[in-house]
Amino acid sequence: MSALFTPLELRSLTVPNRVWMAPMCTYSAVGRGPEAGVPTDFHLTHLASRAAGGAGLVMAEATAVRPDGRISPADLGLWNSAQQAAFSRITAAVASHGAVPAVQLAHAGRKGSSRRPWDGPGTVPPEEGGWEGVSSDDAPFPGLAAPHALTVAEIERLVGDFAAAAERALAAGFQVAEVHGAHGYLLNTFLSPAGNRRTDSYGGSFENRLRFPLAVVEAVRAVWPEDLPVLFRTSATDWLAEDPGDPRRGWTGEDTVRLAEELRARGVDLLDVSTGGVAAGARIPVAPGYQVPFAERVRAETGMPTAAVGLVTEPAQAEEIVASGRADAVMLGRQLLREPYWAHRAAAELGAEPRWPVPYGYAVAPRR
Repeated sequence: MSALFTPLELRSLTVPNRVWMAPMCTYSAVGRGPEAGVPTDFHLTHLASRAAGGAGLVMAEATAVRPDGRISPADLGLWNSAQQAAFSRITAAVASHGAVPAVQLAHAGRKGSSRRPWDGPGTVPPEEGGWEGVSSDDAPFPGLAAPHALTVAEIERLVGDFAAAAERALAAGFQVAEVHGAHGYLLNTFLSPAGNRRTDSYGGSFENRLRFPLAVVEAVRAVWPEDLPVLFRTSATDWLAEDPGDPRRGWTGEDTVRLAEELRARGVDLLDVSTGGVAAGARIPVAPGYQVPFAERVRAETGMPTAAVGLVTEPAQAEEIVASGRADAVMLGRQLLREPYWAHRAAAELGAEPRWPVPYGYAVAPRR
């Protein structure tokens, strides 16, 4: 039997296979100002098609917990009832195809108020619907406007914002909540020594830099049902120097193992392992499966379940990652954009039974 197509149990939830759709921003939400961030029929089609395509878990893209937490003015949010209602249609559609609906709760931090990729680089100014970013400190990400450093009161308010968004996500029908702590966005900048120059209790030492992200996790776990899983996405390395004495030192694989232990103690069920994003210009050795070793290390050293992501494109490759115990699931991103029904092809190639929608039976049954 194919390891990739065996179920995975997380608390009371059974995910039907280990082929999962990674959260990918589409910059296609509608609305403006406080009424922005509403998913549309595009998001319904986009996510439901991957569920019909056989993915076991389908995760909605980075969904902001407040208006100024979006990456761009066209990003999704979960801070009002209109967003919640629109997501309810999507979760029902995903679940109707046998997949698990999941959402990534996020705050963009100093990368917020960015232009959509096809509109060119830079920050969207307030007169065009943009806003001032916030971050661990006031250092800008290259090419974007400078943020303001969050006050302690603002940090505490944001913890509540994550919890409120999680409650809305549950009401909308999501079964898995993932806290976004990767890719140079808000929680990731607090974690990384390359992104956090604070001198108060939220900066400096490893323990201080974890304080805010762990508070968010605790708040989300507190409002999320005990029988449903919470995930955390992390950047396992900044791809910078690892020597503690190097002024260019970044977050490392060793740091990720320590973080995983803290997250697991607070009820996180699986670590979604990516890399990079804090430092512009970092040298990243991109190649097939280049991030898998980080997921493998966390799983081996802590026993915590992990998902691997990053240029996983072929069924045999994904099968090896799961079958060898390097990760418990694979997150497919761009490959599922190119090939929404990848999971069905993979199942056929690996000797498993494709989970085609019943109405497609005439097309996929053996020819007579």
